[in-house]
Amino acid sequence: MTEILPEETKRFVRAALPEPDETLKAMEERGQGFPTVGREVGQFLRFLASVTNAERIFEFGSGFGYSAYWFAEALPDDGEIVLTEYDASELREARAFLETAGFADRAVFENGDAMDAIERHDGPFDVVLIDHNKDGYPEALEAVRDKVASGGVIVADNAMVSGIQEFDLILDALEGNDPEMDEDSRGIAEYLVAMREDEEFETSVVPLGEGIAVSCRR
Repeated sequence: MTEILPEETKRFVRAALPEPDETLKAMEERGQGFPTVGREVGQFLRFLASVTNAERIFEFGSGFGYSAYWFAEALPDDGEIVLTEYDASELREARAFLETAGFADRAVFENGDAMDAIERHDGPFDVVLIDHNKDGYPEALEAVRDKVASGGVIVADNAMVSGIQEFDLILDALEGNDPEMDEDSRGIAEYLVAMREDEEFETSVVPLGEGIAVSCRR
């Protein structure tokens, strides 16, 4: 798999972060072998929520609540984050972790398809995280695009790599070609092209974790 950052650079980025609290340590222990966004991306998500003064956040794919934990820290007491997850047991874990951290009252837990959940929630959202099935990224964008607040951001995880997509083919597509690719790679490529061409958003790909595409509504 393509490495986004050299090992020394990853160490440097992590060393510059504050030490995690006990809840986060427990979540990271739970997440061994689980595809979380990782501490470096997590801190960046919290940063984005802070600088946008986020009050409402929506996640397409929440797992056991790792990214939601980072977001919830930055929300005001009356803020709201909507977690979506197919796996009911993982969502129960997310609830337990957020309760331990004192953030559960800021959370709405949606068990099932994120595409169904987004239809039940009106905007505007200040931050949206897309981190579910990769072939579904374009559909998620279509569903949430008009619910993003002015100055709000959409973050797409795995914008560069994951265990299932082809970095070289996605790059080829971004450079204007039309390579044959699997559905997951094509979903990422189509999402990135759509955001690049959308005049209402400014997008930058940040090489943290497995690559995140951050799109700010103008």
